[in-house]
Amino acid sequence: MTGSASQLVSIDAIRAAAVRIAPIAMKTPLVRAAFPGVSGYGTGSEIWLKAENLQPIGAFKIRGAANKILQLSPKQISRGVITYSSGNHAQGVAYAAREVGAKAVIVMPSNAPAIKRAATLALGAEIVDVGLASSERLAVAEELVRKHGYVVIPPYDDDEIIAGQGTCGLEIVEALPGVELVVSPVSGGGLLSGVAAAVKKLSPETMVFGVEPELAGDAAESFRAGKIVAWPAEMTSRTIADGLRTQSVGVRNFAHIQAFVDGIVRVTEAEIRAAMRAIVATTRLVPEPSGAVSTAALLFHASELPAFRKAVAVVSGGNVDPVLLADVLTESPS
Repeated sequence: MTGSASQLVSIDAIRAAAVRIAPIAMKTPLVRAAFPGVSGYGTGSEIWLKAENLQPIGAFKIRGAANKILQLSPKQISRGVITYSSGNHAQGVAYAAREVGAKAVIVMPSNAPAIKRAATLALGAEIVDVGLASSERLAVAEELVRKHGYVVIPPYDDDEIIAGQGTCGLEIVEALPGVELVVSPVSGGGLLSGVAAAVKKLSPETMVFGVEPELAGDAAESFRAGKIVAWPAEMTSRTIADGLRTQSVGVRNFAHIQAFVDGIVRVTEAEIRAAMRAIVATTRLVPEPSGAVSTAALLFHASELPAFRKAVAVVSGGNVDPVLLADVLTESPS
C-alpha cells in the first residue's frame, strides 16, 4: 500500500456518506447480464451490471456531489458553488445544489454533449463555456472563485467526493457477497478510487480493475509508471467516451488507485460501441459510451483480467445523445 492508511478515505467515511446521500442518490440495482458465450447459465460465470445510469441525473456523479454539498454550512451555501465538468458531474452538482438552495455555476468545455448541457441548464445551473482542456476549466473556475467567492465542488480529487463515489462499491459488496471481480471506468479517478477503497476494505480478496479508452489511456500509463502521467486534451478528446476525457487522474485518486486497484485495462472505440449494443440487447439498460467501457473489458479483454465466477461491471452513466445511440445500435459490427 502506497502512503499511510490515514491519508486514504476510510470505510467509516464511506458508510457515513451512504447515510448522508440517501435522500438524494438512489441505491442502484445489480442487473444480471447473460452475454452470449461469455456469461450466463451454463457458462460457469456471472456478470452483473451496476446500473448507475438509473440515478436521478443518469450517472454516478450525484453520489460524490451530494456528499460534498450536503456537508456545506449555511454560509457556504449562501455563497454558491462552482465546478468544472464535461457533463455528468455538472448535473450532479446542479441537482444537489438545487436541493439545498445554492446557486450552481458550471465551467464546461465547448465540446460537451448537448444532452448533458441541456440537462444541466434544466436543473437551474449557470454555464460558463471554455475550451477543451481540463486544465483550462480549472483555471477559469479558480478565477471565478476569486471574483465571486464560490465554493468549489471538485469533480474527483477530493476526499468527500471519493467517499461519496465509494458508496457505489459499498452497495456492490452488500448486494453480491462473494463477488470476485469488480471493473469500473476510470478518468479522473473519483469513481474507481472510491469503489476500490470500499470493495477492498469490505472484501479484500475481490479483484478491482479500472477501464479506460485506448484514446485516453493516461490512467493505465500512470498505473504502470507508478506516477501520474498527463495526456494533452487533443489526445483524450478523441474518444467517443466523453466522460473519460480528463487529462490525468487526481493526486488523491491516484493514491487510492495505487493502494487498492489491481490493474487498468484499455479498450478500443469499436469495443466500446459493441459493448453498448450488447448491454442494450441483453439487459435493456441504456449506457453512454463512458458507462460501457467496463463491460467492454469483460467482453473483449478477458485475458487481461482474472478468472471469475461472479463479476460486476459498473455502468457509470446513461446520458447518451439519442442520435449517437441510434447510430451505435444500427451500425453493422465490423
